[in-house]
Amino acid sequence: MAPITSPLNDQDQDITGKLLQATLLDLIDLHLVAKQAHWNVVGRFFRDVHLHLDELVSTARGFADDVAERAAAIGVSPDGRAATVASGSGLPKFESDWRSDKAVIEAMTQSLGELIRRLRARIDETDKTDLVTQDLLIAIAAELEKAHWMWQSQLAS
Repeated sequence: MAPITSPLNDQDQDITGKLLQATLLDLIDLHLVAKQAHWNVVGRFFRDVHLHLDELVSTARGFADDVAERAAAIGVSPDGRAATVASGSGLPKFESDWRSDKAVIEAMTQSLGELIRRLRARIDETDKTDLVTQDLLIAIAAELEKAHWMWQSQLAS
């Protein structure tokens, strides 16, 4: 028997838990990729991109914690281990080594776009299973869409 009871019925808990777990993996991967980029970005706009990456790392880490705690609150044990993240994230792969500031901006824009696409699908799914989780995912999507806009704007000419 699980030590934490759920306010949801078994089916809604299972569906919502899987959606939260998938979101957790994507958010952990985003903050790890952003930190990798932070250490390896080079170019004329290094400083601006370097600092912008720190903001993204903090945002993704905070949201990952919120998502993991929501999973725990509904009686689902969150799993953010490195092997789980590596095998379960749906974000685009980010190669190691030095990356130009423009390449980093493009990669962050692409990763955020994919995460937002995945989040919006999960928002639709939680409409049927748990409105509290849906509200959390909506809040996360709103902030990540703002971040996506800010990353995209750096590519405009």
